[in-house]
Amino acid sequence: MSNAIEPTLLQGGRVVDPASGHDGVADILIGADGHIVELAPGLADQCPARTQIVDVSGRLVVPGFVDLHTHLREPGHEYKETVETGSASAVAGGFTTILCMANTNPVNDNGAVTRYIVSQSEACGLARVLPIGALSHGMEGKKLAEIGDMLANGAVAVSDDGLPVMDAHLMRRALEYCAGLGVPVIAHEEDTCLSGGCMNEGRVSTLLGLRGIPDAAEDVLVSRDIILAELTGGHLHVAHVSTAGAVRLIREAQARGVHVTTEVTPHHFTLTDEAVVGYDPDTRMAPPLRSEEARQAVVEGLRDGTICCIATDHAPHSTIEKEVEFELSACGVVGLETAWGLTYRLVQQGELDLMTAVRLLTSGPSQCFGLKTGTLGPGVAADLVVIDLDASTPVEVDEFHSRSRNSPFKGWELPSRIERTLFGGRTVYLWDGAEGRVGAEATAR
Repeated sequence: MSNAIEPTLLQGGRVVDPASGHDGVADILIGADGHIVELAPGLADQCPARTQIVDVSGRLVVPGFVDLHTHLREPGHEYKETVETGSASAVAGGFTTILCMANTNPVNDNGAVTRYIVSQSEACGLARVLPIGALSHGMEGKKLAEIGDMLANGAVAVSDDGLPVMDAHLMRRALEYCAGLGVPVIAHEEDTCLSGGCMNEGRVSTLLGLRGIPDAAEDVLVSRDIILAELTGGHLHVAHVSTAGAVRLIREAQARGVHVTTEVTPHHFTLTDEAVVGYDPDTRMAPPLRSEEARQAVVEGLRDGTICCIATDHAPHSTIEKEVEFELSACGVVGLETAWGLTYRLVQQGELDLMTAVRLLTSGPSQCFGLKTGTLGPGVAADLVVIDLDASTPVEVDEFHSRSRNSPFKGWELPSRIERTLFGGRTVYLWDGAEGRVGAEATAR
């Protein structure tokens, strides 16, 4: 694919860039190299010849979203998702940078697998895919993986996400090693001695007759790993925080200077364990949907900055794994194409302001992991999203660009609509008034 594009001017949109604090009507000039030249009002008269002018008046224009937690399934489980279909799903949801977890087959625990994922991403050219390498060899929790090899081939963090690291000594060594390399350790916090159920432990699990998972299963491991991060000076990133206790522990640790960050998923700040009534397998996830108290705690964590970002935990599964009894179904939901709508729903409900909502999907995750994304500053890659805040988007799972359909939000009507996504100055997703088009189809229009 050639890197040359026509200079492009996005004209007259409401530009919100949390990294710079900008919120106002402006034009964005994109150069032929796919990087932002300037952001200012009235740039039409300064455009180079043959500049393509795109009228985005009345629309919100923000940096491309960044997801620190995606499962792309390739290599090994391509029937669920591939790098290409996951990237298509990402740009349809406004994400231009996605970090993919290591639970592939073979596991991404060495540079060869990391390099393969990067090459697949470059071949499809839809979004920036940054691999997360395994923390342990084979994700078996016994010995460290080839972390340096993976980082040299494009990995940006390590994690055994999907599996908790129960060995405290191994977690300590991972934090020490990664502290020297300047990369985060992402932890799936679940004490398996306390878990073993299939939903949140509480009144609803009792009524449904399902074995529950207590909040303490998460809180205990969060507490342990905060102590280890404090001991080692490493960067601990807690994946998909879901309990009030974990949010409190992280907030207190941050206050005393421990390098701990965290994320929350849209399904955990939107739904509670009440959604499991009816035994819909699409409401089974890890960690499970918690109580309303927990939901309010994570929203408060988003407001006060304890939680630095929203991450989808996009976890595609086929009907083979999902259309079974609730307690036998695979954990996880697809989330790339519904994340923005659910986030903007918090804005409409008065639980977040717009600037905070955009920050949690752009500069928040970028700054958390030291990525050069999530901003509209001059000279950076022109990764942008154009959003119609006055529209709405029905969640029609059969129209998803993902290969999988496992969403608990099927049938919902979400506020606003992703209208256009640009990656490196190229339109890679476009809503044409009837459907969303990805890749060459979007560019051709």
